[in-house]
Amino acid sequence: MKVLVLAILLSLPAPRLKTPAPHPVSPASENQPPAKHGTWYFAENGHAVYCYGPVIRVAQPDGELQSVATVCRGEKVMVPLKD
Repeated sequence: MKVLVLAILLSLPAPRLKTPAPHPVSPASENQPPAKHGTWYFAENGHAVYCYGPVIRVAQPDGELQSVATVCRGEKVMVPLKD
């Protein structure tokens, strides 16, 4: 009897799981990091920069403090801000 039940179970087709279709990705979003909450700042060179990190004050060689935005989009890690 056990052999008969085992044979019947093994003869049944196995359920096939469907994999979900991949989501289409636009070419513009391939190069950008995942969306995070950041802020736009006005850089010292006159450009707007989008940064994710906090604004800190860094001592300059002449002793003055400079506001700097951190973790910015692009190549620079720290961008001097216009006061």
